[in-house]
Amino acid sequence: MIIFPAIDLRGGNCVRLKQGKFQDENIYSKNPVEIAKKWEEQGAKYIHVVDLDGALEGVSKNSHVIKEIIKATNIPVQLGGGIRKIKDIENVLSYGVSRVILGTSAVKIDGFVEEALKTFGEKIAVSIDAKKGYVAVDGWTKTSDIKAIDFAKKLEGLGLKTLIYTDIAKDGMLLGPNFKELKELKENINIDLIASGGISKKEDVEKLSTLGLYGAIIGKALYTGDIALEEL
Repeated sequence: MIIFPAIDLRGGNCVRLKQGKFQDENIYSKNPVEIAKKWEEQGAKYIHVVDLDGALEGVSKNSHVIKEIIKATNIPVQLGGGIRKIKDIENVLSYGVSRVILGTSAVKIDGFVEEALKTFGEKIAVSIDAKKGYVAVDGWTKTSDIKAIDFAKKLEGLGLKTLIYTDIAKDGMLLGPNFKELKELKENINIDLIASGGISKKEDVEKLSTLGLYGAIIGKALYTGDIALEEL
């Protein structure tokens, strides 16, 4: 199972939010590039970057930082946040991003995922952010009436190879992941599944690995020191 250290960008800083609430922000570093280098030094094989400004406003304000992270490290970077047009995908791939994560756009824009998958194939991942089993959109501020598991099956049918599943209620709370929903998803779809949200201790990671997941994204617990990346 690949461990993805998360770098969430807002206003050029490395931050963490609680349950995706923009008013509940902690700035962990004003130098995200140094953080990326640190995770690589500690053995990370892949970095997960989220452009929070992009997620909220649909426009990236952190492209310079993302380019710097890619330049300063030798491991692949996957990026999500505010990618809502084919042109946006082309843009971030031109920075050297290895995999592009679609979120809100995958739910709201008809035909967008199909077009993205046809054009860019395995370079596309989709992030399902869920609240009580339903898909949330617009930087997690709204919940749709689409069931996460149904949406995941639909995406698999379109040819998606990588799916990220975040339980919003758990995110940034250090309360442990939603093992029940992750297990159910894993049993119902046959694509690479990455868990995100609430991973707070080494035991969580061990338990996730028994589910046969492709990866786990860890954010806050790395910044608070509750999990040591090198140890994992």
